[in-house]
Amino acid sequence: MIKRNNLLVHAVLIAGAVLMMFPFVWQILMSLSTNAEVQSVTPHLWPSKFQWGNYAEVFRQVPFLDQLRTSVWITVVRVLAQIAFCTLAGYAFARMQFRGKAIVLGAVLSILMVPSQVYLLPQYEIVQDLGLLGSMTGLLLPGLFSAFGTFLMRTAFLNLPSELEEAARLDGANPFQVFWHVMLPLIRPSISVLAITSTLWSWNELLWPLVVATQSEDMPLSAGLATLINDRTVNYPVVLAASLLATAPVLIMFILLQRRVIDGLATSGLK
Repeated sequence: MIKRNNLLVHAVLIAGAVLMMFPFVWQILMSLSTNAEVQSVTPHLWPSKFQWGNYAEVFRQVPFLDQLRTSVWITVVRVLAQIAFCTLAGYAFARMQFRGKAIVLGAVLSILMVPSQVYLLPQYEIVQDLGLLGSMTGLLLPGLFSAFGTFLMRTAFLNLPSELEEAARLDGANPFQVFWHVMLPLIRPSISVLAITSTLWSWNELLWPLVVATQSEDMPLSAGLATLINDRTVNYPVVLAASLLATAPVLIMFILLQRRVIDGLATSGLK
């Protein structure tokens, strides 16, 4: 009976895996097809001839390597900044007492209730007034800090026992030493979650780079690939090939850090 239940569980898991993998496999096959096969009314499940030139065409139509370098740079800087600023803010809101704490915390968390499109125009005006339009700094600036990251870090610090902090202070540690040597190492799973979500958000961000970046060489991949679609014609296999190439770095990172990613998400309760 137990063996039969295991077979049933495995059958359901295999069916779920196939269902999840189908769009990805379909994208690979269509990226190797002709545009006529992709747009055919009768679906072509297999290309008549593999069109490997679609991948070479990506590099001819967009400055892919420049955009990849921009995406990597933006993502690395933003993730490091998010970890630094959000852990400090989260620790202050969770463990320190200061005047107006509840008001400031409420103001920060209220950002989570507002769609990002609402403050797109104010952000643009600030960046424009600073003379940062079309620059790397203008692309980076809005993503260096987030209300979600602050909320996540505050929750992680609140879950730690206060006795650890008190013991460190009795040993003569100052507030920063307590934060750096005692509290911060204990929330590594939550920091991993913050790094993962920040990476995915920064890599996939589309609207802000489209608004701020003026040259295609300065755009990250998410915005640069959008320039492959114009009003007249769309070469779908090339667009699909470019999307696969843009997904590859994040996919490789996930494969290499799979256990840490899953452990971090499981610990934080995020899905």
